[in-house]
Amino acid sequence: MLKGKHILIGITGSIAAYKTATLVRYLVKEGAEVKIIMTEMAKEFITPLTMATLSKNPILVDFYNPENGDWNSHISLGMWAHLYIIAPASANTMAKMVTGIADNLLLTSFLSARCPVMIAPAMDVDMYEHIATQTNISTLKKRGVIVIAPSSGELASGLEGKGRMEEPEIIVESIKDFFLETKTEKSSGKLADKKVVITAGPTVEQIDPVRYISNYSTGKMGYAIANEFASRGAQVTIISGPVGAIETASTINIIKVKSAQQMQEATLKEYNNQIDIVVLAAAVSDYTPLLESDIKLKRKGDNLKLSLKPTADIAASIGEIKKRGVFHLGFALETNNETENACKKLKSKNLDAIVLNSLQDKGAGFAVDTNKVTIIDSKNNNYPFPLKSKKEVASDIVDFIENSFIC
Repeated sequence: MLKGKHILIGITGSIAAYKTATLVRYLVKEGAEVKIIMTEMAKEFITPLTMATLSKNPILVDFYNPENGDWNSHISLGMWAHLYIIAPASANTMAKMVTGIADNLLLTSFLSARCPVMIAPAMDVDMYEHIATQTNISTLKKRGVIVIAPSSGELASGLEGKGRMEEPEIIVESIKDFFLETKTEKSSGKLADKKVVITAGPTVEQIDPVRYISNYSTGKMGYAIANEFASRGAQVTIISGPVGAIETASTINIIKVKSAQQMQEATLKEYNNQIDIVVLAAAVSDYTPLLESDIKLKRKGDNLKLSLKPTADIAASIGEIKKRGVFHLGFALETNNETENACKKLKSKNLDAIVLNSLQDKGAGFAVDTNKVTIIDSKNNNYPFPLKSKKEVASDIVDFIENSFIC
């Protein structure tokens, strides 16, 4: 049930940290991908080596690696995660969460997290029952934080009472219940009934009856985005160039086209139908033959000169007539000066955001089932994501749109 879920775990300074090792083991066994942030004090209770081994990911503690300067982006962590669970959550950390103190990576990730947050408190009974702690827990609940209440029993101090972090098996069940409820609520969420138009696949520019100009696009990324929108209750139309068989939700309307001109005409027609979101994921050919031959061109001599003219610029054409409240997302596949070129396209096409991927990155681009992207918004904020399946990338992209522009 947790297969493919991204779970970010924060570990604070508490003797209960030993339970988190078992929690991580269970989550990984269930198919979840787990990343862990530890506070400095947490390392006194359980070693980063243990947690790295169990999670199969490096442990994050500091804002950057002092040896090579690599930055651990709290923003990217929050966007990567489907759920952020702090277990154990100490009284000190909960107090800082309430007041907005951000003096470590765990807390800055909490403040910037766009995903739901869950906490499993752990402390001595008197600390737990103190009015300050109870007030902080109540405040966090009101702000939407999911609290897994501690259980009662013998505590590390030798006292009996409430304060033991809940057992890992029960926490895993709580996480499963959360995702089950989320799945049920998706179809009635923020994107329900939003009208979305997505361009996907390549375009084909005819040279003669048997030859054409095209590219290596398979349409997998655009179709994955369409399926993700549909799963959240949106009304989706794909304007698709020629692609192979791709599994598509039955609720999606597919308009099949071949050339850039046909794709532009279909996109403009759909754009005028009161849409809410347009995603320009198609790999549109930049040039088309100046003259299309009605008959097959025969080989004559050693060289053939083919005159080309620019194709229709779909992103620019709808950018010029952009309607208030309609969100435009574009794509930029680059081979060099990636960020600079993407930012130029973002502005020149009047986009709200652009998804950048580079052919320099192994596993990204055409004819593969994975992608590695960076989302850049109109304020030039960059949100990089690691290599993952196109289905997961689609979820990240739709999350970005939903959280940033549809709230």
